[in-house]
Amino acid sequence: MNSYWVYILECSDKSFYTGVCNNIERRYAEHEAGENESCYTSSRLPVKVVYCEEIEREKQIKGWSRAKKEALILEDWTKLVRLSMNYTKYPATLRPFGKFTAGGAQGDITRS
Repeated sequence: MNSYWVYILECSDKSFYTGVCNNIERRYAEHEAGENESCYTSSRLPVKVVYCEEIEREKQIKGWSRAKKEALILEDWTKLVRLSMNYTKYPATLRPFGKFTAGGAQGDITRS
């Protein structure tokens, strides 16, 4: 799976530009070269990277079960913790129970 990055550049006028990309080195080089004249940074060169972080949360959540995603959506932190437990380490009494169903006018998630 490709890694994605969120980054903040500081421009020569001290303004900030925030972007997302899948190759930070290539994207920085594109900014520095002013390759895209319509880009905010092209008239504010040089730029420097002042913040850069790999986007991990999306990859983490994509790997979750539907039940775990529903617990997150409903902000049911207790259930989310239970769904995150290592079942070989914790007894069955701590394991999650109950079901979620999709329904409602907007496909809202409700407890059943």
